[in-house]
Amino acid sequence: MAYYDEQNTQTKVISESYVKPKRKNDAAQKPYFLGPVDLWFLPLNYMQKGLVFGTKPKNIHSFINKLKESVSISLVDFYPLAGQLVFERIPDEDASLVYVDCNKGPGARIIHVVAEDIMVKDVLCSSDDVHKIVQAFFDLGVEAVNYDGCNRPLLSIQVTEFLDGVFVAFTVSHSLGDGTSLWHFISSLSEIHAQLMDKQRDRDDNNIVISRKPIFEPYFPEGCGPDLKLPFTILNKPVTPSNNQAVLRERMFRISSKSISYLKAKANEECGIQNISSFQALSAFMWKSITKARNLRAEDETCIVFAMNSRPRFSPPISNDYFGNYIVRQNSLCKASELLSQNFGLTAMQVHQLVVGQFDKAVSESVEIIMKFLSKNPQNDALMASQLRPSLVVIGGSLRLDMYGSEFGLGKAEAVFTGYCDKIDGKIIVNPGRNGDGSVDLDVYLKPETMNTLELDEQFMSLISVY
Repeated sequence: MAYYDEQNTQTKVISESYVKPKRKNDAAQKPYFLGPVDLWFLPLNYMQKGLVFGTKPKNIHSFINKLKESVSISLVDFYPLAGQLVFERIPDEDASLVYVDCNKGPGARIIHVVAEDIMVKDVLCSSDDVHKIVQAFFDLGVEAVNYDGCNRPLLSIQVTEFLDGVFVAFTVSHSLGDGTSLWHFISSLSEIHAQLMDKQRDRDDNNIVISRKPIFEPYFPEGCGPDLKLPFTILNKPVTPSNNQAVLRERMFRISSKSISYLKAKANEECGIQNISSFQALSAFMWKSITKARNLRAEDETCIVFAMNSRPRFSPPISNDYFGNYIVRQNSLCKASELLSQNFGLTAMQVHQLVVGQFDKAVSESVEIIMKFLSKNPQNDALMASQLRPSLVVIGGSLRLDMYGSEFGLGKAEAVFTGYCDKIDGKIIVNPGRNGDGSVDLDVYLKPETMNTLELDEQFMSLISVY
């Protein structure tokens, strides 16, 4: 089987197999019910993250086999990833339950693909947009929404072989976890892989451990769950994938620690405080820059949206080891003329107040709102429509995740890439820089005309470098 992209490059599937947990886990014998935020993600895309390595295994088949063994061991602890979604109708109530049967289906999928004539330098970002073939490195390039988890794996890993390196891509149902959860799994898998590679180590599986065990306890408001009932229409209404990337340009930018320090100092100086963080100053800078590039009318509204990890915002905080969707979306809205006329400090303060305002009560109230919304509209049409607003800037990703610590015996990855995953106009994925020097990588998606204008903005480009 071969796939052909617009760049006349072929990718050929060498093998495809499925992996089950190495050992039995008693918790996996019971249904795993999704929390309200998990259900909220059902109409959206699977999460997709990939690592490109500049080193090629000496024996790619041995590498694939070792990866399969690592996945099998990891699924003992990450057991929901081995199953499939179940939509169970309750006829008398015209309702349905959604949960994971951790033993249903063939397990996690492992795919080995060869990209003919491709080298690592071909996919690393330069002054051009992200190479279109990158999409073919994620689960055979197939776009899927989380509803599809009832008949497809909840986890698949594709290893794409280049002439001089490999691309390891992870596709995981977003209804099972958020970015924090995804990188928890990837880092744990890398830990297991490293122990299997250690020839001096006893190969008894019982001696293989991970430093952070996942906790599978979805958050439910008091008195609710775990078996949340949704309208039966969830089973019958067609799902339209939210991805609209065909009309977007995708570019990777890097901003140095020096530029970030400048933005932070400028924001705090103009506000007369010292509380605005580097992340908040950077977010304010991107909001203003993109809004300016869009050439909006003065009366048009512009909105910045954050998808924030809510685990540390509970009282008391809960561990990042909690696997699931612990995300709260918060936004700030204003007219384009107001945003562009005010000084940078005021915009940064607006972002600061939005970010620090999320605490335990606000998190709980947000989840309760989601529950009420799901009971009326399980397809999340309103959410999907709001994501297509022409003036939206969505900040995702995290600077606190160790994305480059997962090496799989190949050394540090050269770059982190994203697959389909709900790419919309105005979305920015923030990743820590590869060298750990305080730099930040920005994966930016914009309409072509907006990106073209942004690239001509001397103020923006003076602080940003190409990837």
